[in-house]
Amino acid sequence: MSSQFHVPQSKADADPRRWVALAVLLLASFMNLIDVTIVNVALPSLQLNLGADPSQIEWVIAAYVLAFALGLLPFGRLGDIVGRTRMFLIGVAAFTLASAFCGLAPSIEWLIVARVLQGLAGAAMTPQVLAIAQVTFPPEEKGQAFSLFGLSAGLAAVAGPIVGGVLIGADFGGLDWRPIFLVNVPFGILAVVAGWFLIPRTPGHPGLKNDFVGIGLFGAATVALVYPLIEGRAFGWPAWAWGLMAASLVLAGLFVLWERRRAAADEPQLLNFGLISNPNYLLGLLITTIFASGIPAMFMVISLLLQSGYGFTPLESGLTNTPFSVGVLAVSLFIGRLGQRYLRTRLAVGAALLVIGIAWLDFVIRGLGDSVDHWTFLPPLLLAGLGLGLGFSGLFQSVLAGVPPRDAGAGSGALQAFQQIGGAIGVALVGEIFFTNLTAGFAAGNAPHVAFAAAAGPAILYQVASFALVVILVPFLRIRGPAQPGQGREAAPPVVAEA
Repeated sequence: MSSQFHVPQSKADADPRRWVALAVLLLASFMNLIDVTIVNVALPSLQLNLGADPSQIEWVIAAYVLAFALGLLPFGRLGDIVGRTRMFLIGVAAFTLASAFCGLAPSIEWLIVARVLQGLAGAAMTPQVLAIAQVTFPPEEKGQAFSLFGLSAGLAAVAGPIVGGVLIGADFGGLDWRPIFLVNVPFGILAVVAGWFLIPRTPGHPGLKNDFVGIGLFGAATVALVYPLIEGRAFGWPAWAWGLMAASLVLAGLFVLWERRRAAADEPQLLNFGLISNPNYLLGLLITTIFASGIPAMFMVISLLLQSGYGFTPLESGLTNTPFSVGVLAVSLFIGRLGQRYLRTRLAVGAALLVIGIAWLDFVIRGLGDSVDHWTFLPPLLLAGLGLGLGFSGLFQSVLAGVPPRDAGAGSGALQAFQQIGGAIGVALVGEIFFTNLTAGFAAGNAPHVAFAAAAGPAILYQVASFALVVILVPFLRIRGPAQPGQGREAAPPVVAEA
């Protein structure tokens, strides 16, 4: 690859294939985003077909988001080293192969391994997408191009539950849940072939280095926290589970010390020490983690409640969840016009709407009888979806507004990683509450729908508490003044509702 890359400054000197190349980037991004939303609808079918226990069902979600989180920062740097386009194509190819591996998995254990590989592959391609678009379009076209990523994220949120329900309900060739993964294969092949010919080659910088010790410490600390949270219940909370959680704090401390040492030696760091030592940014990481922990687990609970508890089909379950995604999409269609205005207000109001919507949903679930009227789910889920769209629109920008412009790229990447870690922690904590109460309900001799409803109510309260805590913490975030010319920040990535 060439060591030089022409960044267009006007339409006249831009690559004429840029919009077709953008379609390829959007296709790959859409594959990754819809895969997040589509899996929740399939969880009951997976549990029945593969004989999975509750911990394994949690790992189907958590393994992906955890691997995705751990891969984002190192693969983002690897893209700088070998070239963004090359890393993107490798990531899409790996994501396609991992999707095939998921669809053909003969057991739940193999599926969990495949989900880890799929998450790592998604982490390899995702950081490259916006970076490639950033240097492919001239300034006057960037706003239009980046708005399509937000629209794509919203459409993935809406389409995921419905497409998942249709594919599982159709039972193509008796494959049951497997087409939700296998459908990625032809689209992935198309994206790799088209991307090879259409996406401009961005140069690599072989002189850059990755922080492999930092990667190891960060990954070990995260796994040491999440693994016992998911597996502790199944083993009766033995001493090793508590020991691992304590070890995660030690490993996190070692990670901070290592990054400080790298910074003092002016060597590459996985997470800039300037960010680690920035109290405002650390508060932003905490808020991001708490905010992101609420949604993935909620839809795990709702899907299990509707399908396993009340006999809904996957399509009926997906359609019941759709108002939430519609709320997210509705906000994404207009929120860009606000730019950087009212950031903290948007985040606080969005979290407050989530508190109200999910508390309303909890009230509905606790009042369920022998049957479910799916229309009663529509108002609270729509309100919560509007809250998520509004809150996430201000989340990344609110946190990055307190970060020096020189650190904005690294800060954005770390926020994405902690967003995913929050999702994994939320699945672990909510799964603990839900499955513990579900086991107790069955032990008491309750009918399935009674046991599932009684377990879902307390589990949903976690989301109410988490978003209420966000409302409390947001006023403490400090917002810097507008960036000076030439110091603009990278656009925050589109975020999809994990419905």
